[in-house]
Amino acid sequence: MIMNLNDFINWLDGIVWGLPLIILIMAVGIYLTIRLKLLQVLHLPKALRFMVSNEEGGTGEVTSFAALCTALSATIGTGNIVGVATAIVAGGPGALFWMWVAAFFGMATKYAEGLLAIKFRKISEDGHVLGGPFYYIELGMGSRFRWLAKLFAFFGACAGMMGIGTFTQVHGITTAVSNFISNSNSRVISIFGMEYSVAIIVTGLVITLCAGLVIIGGIKRISNFAQIVVPFMAIIYVVITVILLINNASAIPGALVEIFQGAFGFRAIAGGALGAMMVAMQKGIARGIFSNESGLGSAPIAAAAAQTKEPVRQGLVSMTGTFIDTIIICTMTGLSIVITKSWNIGLDGVAVTDAAFQTGLPFDPRVASFLLMLCLIFFAFTTIIGWNYYSERCMEYLTNGNQKAVYVFRWLYIAAVFIGPYMTIQAVWGIADIFNGLMAFPNLIALFALSGVIIKESNDYFKKIKNKK
Repeated sequence: MIMNLNDFINWLDGIVWGLPLIILIMAVGIYLTIRLKLLQVLHLPKALRFMVSNEEGGTGEVTSFAALCTALSATIGTGNIVGVATAIVAGGPGALFWMWVAAFFGMATKYAEGLLAIKFRKISEDGHVLGGPFYYIELGMGSRFRWLAKLFAFFGACAGMMGIGTFTQVHGITTAVSNFISNSNSRVISIFGMEYSVAIIVTGLVITLCAGLVIIGGIKRISNFAQIVVPFMAIIYVVITVILLINNASAIPGALVEIFQGAFGFRAIAGGALGAMMVAMQKGIARGIFSNESGLGSAPIAAAAAQTKEPVRQGLVSMTGTFIDTIIICTMTGLSIVITKSWNIGLDGVAVTDAAFQTGLPFDPRVASFLLMLCLIFFAFTTIIGWNYYSERCMEYLTNGNQKAVYVFRWLYIAAVFIGPYMTIQAVWGIADIFNGLMAFPNLIALFALSGVIIKESNDYFKKIKNKK
C-alpha cells in the first residue's frame, strides 16, 4: 500500500511538473517580455537602484527592501545548492544554460506579479496588508473568479504546511548537520521504534525554537530577520563560490563551452543530439522555475506588504529577486559543479556540490564541507520563515480574515517543523512539489488575463518618469 501511494505521488508529481506546466510558465514569460519590450534588460539598472532605496510616503507594513528579502528568504533555499546539482546530473552542463533562459523570461513574470500585488492589495484601518494572487484574481478578474483565488490559497497553504516550508527544510538541516559530525561512536536514541542520532534530535529542537521565536512575531519580525540574514547568507555563499572560481579560473572558458555545447546537444552521440537537448532543456527550465518561483505566485504575497504607492516600482524590485536567485547564485553553483566535473562521478544532490567545494576550494576538504553545511542551514532555515508568511496569508484569505484560525495555523506550522526530522522525506518532497506546481495554474491564468493592466500601468509609469526628466 505504501509503495502504491509513493508510486501515485511520483506519477502525479510528473504530471503536474510535466511539459504542459513548463511550457505554460515559459509562454507567459515570453509573452510578457514581448509586450513589455524587454523590460528586464532595459530597466534592470533602475530596478537594482530601487531595490536598495526605499520609497518615501508609501503605504504598507514593511519597506520594499524588507519585502524583497522576505520573498528571497523563501526563494533562496536548498534548490540553489541541491536543485542545480540534480539538474546538471540529469541534464548535463547544458541544463545551466536553460536555467538562465527560464530566469530571463521569469524576470518579466516576477515583475508582473509584483506590480499586480500592489495594484490589487487590501490595507485595513490598522495598516494590516493582505495581497497576492488571491486578491489580484478576485479584484482584478472579478468576484466570479473568487473560486480560482480560493484554489490558489488552498494550494499555497498546503505547500507551506505539508512540505516545502517545513518537513523538507528542517529534514535537510538536521541531515546535513548529522552527516557532518557523524562518526562510528555517535549516540543514537530510539523514538517510536526508530533510531535517530543525538545530532538530529538536538538540531531539530534548536531549529524549532529559533523558527518559533521569529514566526510568532509576525510579518514585521520576519521581515526584520530576513533583511539582515538574507543578504548575509547570499553574500557569504557568493564569496565562497567566487573563491572557488578564482582558484580554477583557467577552467572557466572550457566550462562555458561545455555548457553551451550541452544546451544544444552538440556533444551527444550522433543521432542523439535532439534528445540530449530536450533533456537539458526540460531539467534546466524546471529547476530554474522551481528555484526562483517565477510564475508560481508565492513572491507577490510578500511584495504586497511593501511600503510603496507605485505598483511598477515594486514590480521592478520584485524582478531583482529572480536575477539574484538564478542569474547570480544558481550560476555560481552551476559553474562550480561544471568546472570541478563533480556532476558525472556517480553522485547526486548535495553530494555533488559538496564534492565540487572539496575539490575546487583551496581549503581543507573538511572546512569546505563545513562551509557548505553552514550555507545549507541558513538557506533552509530562511525558507522555513518565508514560507510561513506565505502560507499564513493563504490561510487568512481562506478563512476570510479569521485571525484565530491564522494563529492556530501558526502553531501547527511550528509543530510541523518540530516533527519534520522524524518523517520519511521522499513522499513529502513529492507532495510539496505537487502543491507548488498546482499554485502556478491559477496564478498564470491571472497574469495572462490581467496582462492589459500590466502593460497600461507600465506605460503610464515610464511615460511619467520620462516627462519628469
